[in-house]
Amino acid sequence: MGIRLIGATAAAVATTALTGGAASRSSVDSVWYQRLRKPAYQPPRQVFPIVWPLLYADIAVVSADTVDHLIEDGDADAARRFSTALAINLGLNASWSWVFFGRRRLGLAALTAGALAASSADLARRAVAVRGGRAAPLAAYPVWCAFAAVLSTHIWWLNRR
Repeated sequence: MGIRLIGATAAAVATTALTGGAASRSSVDSVWYQRLRKPAYQPPRQVFPIVWPLLYADIAVVSADTVDHLIEDGDADAARRFSTALAINLGLNASWSWVFFGRRRLGLAALTAGALAASSADLARRAVAVRGGRAAPLAAYPVWCAFAAVLSTHIWWLNRR
């Protein structure tokens, strides 16, 4: 795997993490967030800074490996399609925090989380189709995103007016 490619995917993922983190960092301690009704199965706050960096690292490495393999196989079109799917996914990923924490639009956040889960499943499917078992660790990403979609929807449901 080329250093430029892993650098590019790592930079894209880091930008996503920083963008999403900027929206949520101060909001998690806000009165608005503290007053939200949340389901009992919501993970403790300390879980998120452990899970997300692991998932982001996985996304960067598996994506770089997948695109690199497609380019080596001479399938530049498939590499572009995968890269486009990755960009859309990362855009959805970063936007959830802004919709939920920044705009406080719980229903729209639930829809965004659902779209992110579907996009993550598609990204993992694409990677596994190209790299097989080497891409299998990426399966944790759509599982976590599906859980986040359920959680986000439940929070919306508990706080709807």
